[in-house]
Amino acid sequence: MEVLARTCNTERMNAERIFARIMLIIGGLFWIAAAWGAQWAYIGAPFTKALGYALIFAVGVAVVFIIGLFYENLAAMLLTAGAIAVVVWGIVAGWGTGVWATMFFFAIVPMLVSAALYALAAQMQRTCEIGE
Repeated sequence: MEVLARTCNTERMNAERIFARIMLIIGGLFWIAAAWGAQWAYIGAPFTKALGYALIFAVGVAVVFIIGLFYENLAAMLLTAGAIAVVVWGIVAGWGTGVWATMFFFAIVPMLVSAALYALAAQMQRTCEIGE
């Protein structure tokens, strides 16, 4: 019975990688927009200073994206740690229900979905390498 046997499925592996990167970009765009908007609208920072603050998040997203191209397990761990950090930040800051809902759907979920897809793609890569 080979129902539980692992078989190499490169189409699935590539789809997992593509969707992991898409989710990373979606979550990253939210972080960049949120960082810029918070600095500019709520704190009243000048436009360029707010863009500079958002650039920090853009660099972070780019670093995780590049790491994910070569080291999928490391990218999955970084994204999981980031999602945990957001939850801790929310508990410490005492976010309201609306902020929790926004952060859950636009930050935490994309990070965790991307992490899971990166981990699954890495596992399939190992399966394909063993099968060769």
